[in-house]
Amino acid sequence: MAADVHMFTCLSDNFGALIHDPATGATAAIDVPEAEPVLAAAKAKGWTISHILVTHHHPDHVQGIEAVKAATKAHVIANAADAHRIPLVDETVAPGGKARFGSLEADIIDTPGHTVGHIVYHFASEKILFSGDTLFSLGCGRLFEGTPQQMWEALKVLRALPDDTAVYCGHEYTGSNAKFSLMVDPDNAALKARAEEVFGLREAGQPTLPTTIGQEKATNPFLRADDAAIAAVLGMRGRLPAEVFAELRERKNKA
Repeated sequence: MAADVHMFTCLSDNFGALIHDPATGATAAIDVPEAEPVLAAAKAKGWTISHILVTHHHPDHVQGIEAVKAATKAHVIANAADAHRIPLVDETVAPGGKARFGSLEADIIDTPGHTVGHIVYHFASEKILFSGDTLFSLGCGRLFEGTPQQMWEALKVLRALPDDTAVYCGHEYTGSNAKFSLMVDPDNAALKARAEEVFGLREAGQPTLPTTIGQEKATNPFLRADDAAIAAVLGMRGRLPAEVFAELRERKNKA
């Protein structure tokens, strides 16, 4: 039986996500931006949260852990390198390893950049990626702790996942990302179509996720810093992809 993912809003622009294993009844929350919506979502689905999988330490991803753990006794899993910055960790994992709950297992992928200890969870058998604040639809996370080179290398790893991988990220930023992407990749027909779809969804109050790796490869300029067309628009012909990526990120910071 395939895993079931339920996505919902938290805080002002965060997404909460639950992944449920029908075979065992186990359910994992991906981060806990705030406790009440997470608990309410689980109750509405008739699921009991058994695990919490943490992507990184920022408050808008972990501040609800204590309350959810108190209510459910959920087992908290986090990156060993970041565990000292995350509350109530029960189990640590490391990049290249696995996170397991119920009959499901996720590959742990190291994605430093947004933070140095950021990890993402790839459920290969389910074709699902929880990308936290590393990869957004039509965007990527700000570099609070890591370097452009680190983030670019991390994004290349995610870009190499199968095209039909569903991507669930941590925020609803797709509308603003679409506007920026059109400025730096103006001749991309796939991007224009995606932007039109995104603007329609947001106007209707609907989420723009999940996306897919294939869709992001075709439309997300941050995954295409090695594309000559992107470099040309930025006036950076012949520059290294990490330099092009750094310029993209800096321009987005100021957009």
